Amino acid sequence: MPTGGFRNSVHARRAVVWIAIVLALALAAAVRPAWAQDMQPLASISEAAITALGAGDAQSAEAVLAHSLRLPRCSQPLQAVATGPTTAQVRCDDQPGWRLYVPVRVRREADVVVLRTPAAAGVPITADQLVVQRRDIGAEGGATFVDPASLVGRVPSRAMGPGMVPTEDDLSLGAPLRRGDPVVLVSRTGGVEVRMPGRALGPAQAGGRIGVENTSSRRVLRGRLVAEGIVELLP
Repeated sequence: MPTGGFRNSVHARRAVVWIAIVLALALAAAVRPAWAQDMQPLASISEAAITALGAGDAQSAEAVLAHSLRLPRCSQPLQAVATGPTTAQVRCDDQPGWRLYVPVRVRREADVVVLRTPAAAGVPITADQLVVQRRDIGAEGGATFVDPASLVGRVPSRAMGPGMVPTEDDLSLGAPLRRGDPVVLVSRTGGVEVRMPGRALGPAQAGGRIGVENTSSRRVLRGRLVAEGIVELLP
């Protein structure tokens, strides 16, 4: 074969290869957007999870989703429900559909009551153990306290260290009172706390109101059972 013909044949094969590569790249560029449009946008899943947790008013809320996650686009609005303090289930009700559990990192700051010193299980909390600090409460599983007075006298159900934020879940409800049970009456006025012996004049559950008698003065008063055997007098 003449040299010129051989070179022409090589150039022709190279041209065919380059044309094939260009066509493949062009086809990939055309197909990729169409493929991407068939996937559910991650932003919509994130928004549904955050909304379900009621975290829209938080300082920051971020759904934890893998960037590689690929789910078919839903033909109807996504449904989402909170399954825990920081987890939501997001689902597509198409047939077939899909469902996904989405963790959400929430940051919500507030002034709350914090333990300044350790609190032992079964021992009522005192005022000098408490301090108010600015904390991130987004991950707290129970209701926090904003007023130290509302926590004084409450009984921890477990030992808690300094710096912890007590919640209702950490506190014992205590045994109910029966008529005639001895109680400690707690009166708070202008930041001063006074404790007196008393007697229950009726039954009461934790947190309930009850009539009590001051056994020293024989006065009949009204109070609220805030911890086991502790009645906080009402104004």
